[in-house]
Amino acid sequence: MAINQSDFDDLLQAACAQVAPQRLLFVFAQAVLPDDCSDAQRAAFAAGDGGALAPLMSVDKTPAELAGFAALVAESQALSAGWAAVFVASLGGRGGSAPTTTETARALEQMIDAVGNGRFGTMLAFNREGGILSFA
Repeated sequence: MAINQSDFDDLLQAACAQVAPQRLLFVFAQAVLPDDCSDAQRAAFAAGDGGALAPLMSVDKTPAELAGFAALVAESQALSAGWAAVFVASLGGRGGSAPTTTETARALEQMIDAVGNGRFGTMLAFNREGGILSFA
């Protein structure tokens, strides 16, 4: 599924419109301060700016399991309140069948690795308020 949405609701609508059953994959990331940071970076991070994103938790859902971004945030809060960004990708099924558990787990592991290594290019990212994040 091509991801060219302007907000989370657009993403859900696009996933629901796909012919092949979809799994939406989510990797929640926390802001961390790298060990090799400078004093200026440490000060900026303490003021709520800068840092790096590190994977914190992941989950997969069908589009039907999501009532919207607020529901996703509320559910994630029960598991960890410390996330700063959520990365989203879609995994399509084949032949009218949803992706298997193995395919979904493999895709989530690849996303976790990508987030951990700062490779965000193929995923949408949202902040806690639902705004789309852009990475240079």
